[in-house]
Amino acid sequence: MSRTESASPSVTTRTALLLVDDDPLIVDSLRFVLEDAYSVQTAGTRDEVKSLLRRTAQMPELALVDLGLPPTPHTPAEGFALIEELLAFNPSMKILVLSGQSNRSNIQHALTLGAVDFIPKPCDALLLKSRLNHQQMMLEAERPAIEEAPSADTLVGRSSAMQTLRALIRQFARSPFPVLIEGESGSGKELIARALHAESDRAEKPFLAVNCAAFTSELLESQLFGHAKGAFTGADSGKSGFFEQAGAGTLLLDEIGEFPLPLQAKLLRVLENGEYYRIGETEPRSSKARVLAATNRDLREEVRVGRFRQDLFHRLSVLSVRVPPLRERDDDSLLLLEGFRRLYAAHSAPFTLSAEAEEQLRRYSFPGNVRELRNIVIRLGAKYGGRTVSARELAAELETDTVVDGREERADLGTLAEQEMRAHGFSLESALAEWERRYINAALRIAGGNLSKAARMLGMNRTTLYSRLQRLSIHFSE
Repeated sequence: MSRTESASPSVTTRTALLLVDDDPLIVDSLRFVLEDAYSVQTAGTRDEVKSLLRRTAQMPELALVDLGLPPTPHTPAEGFALIEELLAFNPSMKILVLSGQSNRSNIQHALTLGAVDFIPKPCDALLLKSRLNHQQMMLEAERPAIEEAPSADTLVGRSSAMQTLRALIRQFARSPFPVLIEGESGSGKELIARALHAESDRAEKPFLAVNCAAFTSELLESQLFGHAKGAFTGADSGKSGFFEQAGAGTLLLDEIGEFPLPLQAKLLRVLENGEYYRIGETEPRSSKARVLAATNRDLREEVRVGRFRQDLFHRLSVLSVRVPPLRERDDDSLLLLEGFRRLYAAHSAPFTLSAEAEEQLRRYSFPGNVRELRNIVIRLGAKYGGRTVSARELAAELETDTVVDGREERADLGTLAEQEMRAHGFSLESALAEWERRYINAALRIAGGNLSKAARMLGMNRTTLYSRLQRLSIHFSE
């Protein structure tokens, strides 16, 4: 788990932990408790997190996140958005939520988005350390599997959707042309990119991945193309970019839908003739890297509304594969569950599912896809190791209407409302705003960011929806 520092071979680097909370007293207290075991990095808002991740030398592997962050600290919207952004930045990051907004719906939604644990405030320091230590062990367990090069044959799944995907990987792997990998968050797009690389004749050459959503336009240009000494303030030496570092290997442009419009012409030039310029240089350089691109957005819609160049889209999608969401993969969820159970067997006694729980899992829609299933397995192993998990116990880990003993069982919304109103600081206005925010965000995701289409789905006009986006501080740009 620990890495050896180059300056001092005898000293191991502590795991980097990102702590996000807007209360300075809580930040100071948690830093004091945790800094003996972790390299603690702190931020109070989503914007501060983005700034920190762009400049830090040690990327955090663990994150402890409050849901109630500015500018809407009385609702969990900012925290939910941050969970999604952190996992887009680093899909293997372990995110634990530490929040007083701990009603059942918030817990389940955070876990569905990809958080691995939810700890209500106030929290005992020893309990917090224990939960963080458990997730650090999970990181250690996963690392060999992440580092092992996947192939079409090692992808788990017997469904027809996975058989089709395997065939496309084998078919496209040795082609020199770009491949556009489309799929929902958590479905495994980077794994497919790595399989394409492993099956290709470039398998022994570098595989690099860059998250296009993690950088400003200026920083992304430097990351991709490099810069010359003195090209800008702080450029004390020249630096190679990802295209140069990839050599004749493979470069994955993850979250390509977030690629800044001003840079798209430069990316198009590389794809067309391999030429690019380091920032501050006038002599062109040549790239031999094969480009793969991944997105959970509908790029055709992005082209239609003017956020993505049509010519770049056509160059990137010469070949394309769609990674199926888990709900379209028949009984693959049970095969994946068994694989994750074996992966984490060293850290908890194996659990089994009752027949009713197994059927329930088959029928679950998995809005968080494979990532959500992985986290469900981790939680079940920690809670029910050595036991048989009942349908009711499994239902507590799922975010949707559930099926128990063959019957549809809806959460008792009346009971949930009573629990929330008994909680300190309940506000009906905030609760209603949160439900409104969830429906609007869901409509925007389904509509692929198309405001007019989302408005029609919500039964309102476009102007009304836009005003609500502003009122609810939902970040959106056309």
